[in-house]
Amino acid sequence: MEIRELIGKITLQENVSPIERNKVNGTFVIHIPNPLASYYSRFTEVNRPNSIVFVTKDPVSFERILRATKIINSKNTLQINSAKCEVMIGRNKYSGIRVMGIDRYTNIDKVQSAYHEEGFEFHKNVRLSKGTDALIRVNKFFNFIDVEDKIYQSPNNKDRFYFEVPRYMDWEEFRTHTFAIKNNISVTNYDIAKGIIYEKDGITDILRVIKPNITVDMVRQIREKYLNKLS
Repeated sequence: MEIRELIGKITLQENVSPIERNKVNGTFVIHIPNPLASYYSRFTEVNRPNSIVFVTKDPVSFERILRATKIINSKNTLQINSAKCEVMIGRNKYSGIRVMGIDRYTNIDKVQSAYHEEGFEFHKNVRLSKGTDALIRVNKFFNFIDVEDKIYQSPNNKDRFYFEVPRYMDWEEFRTHTFAIKNNISVTNYDIAKGIIYEKDGITDILRVIKPNITVDMVRQIREKYLNKLS
């Protein structure tokens, strides 16, 4: 089965928490939890960080992050995955490096120090409460398997699907439609985020849906609800 790799962005809203220990002293590091952590944690004994953001002093390019990550992985025999990230907390916007694949919390400072050695400067520490609401935008690569027309599945996570929508929604419109749909559908306990992918003929708007043991039929139902709202 052919896997397509595309580049794009994903926007999601999560309750984030500060990393207080195992980080470079005096810096601002954020943990973005797995949206279905309570489900997945039942099947793993090791408490691993899901997604870590090393907040940088200034915005840095995706290219620079990818080049540094390749060097860090090679030098340290790691398999971390990185992306450019923006985190909106209230009226404050922070830029940073979103990193996935750190095997345990006690290794966060080692990975952060490796980025520091590659020339990255980090934002000074910000006092942040656990479970603070944040809007997160991540530049990233997507791996897709075509399931059917305009519906795709992650080859690495059978519980993660993507589907195309016909037009752009700003965050407020997306939130409004999502609230209405979640209160008027038989599919429950799923997480959804909005995104875009870059293709040669332009930008395609997508939504990402995650749910344990989700089926294609469930994805169809969710997609149909959004198509009705956007028609």
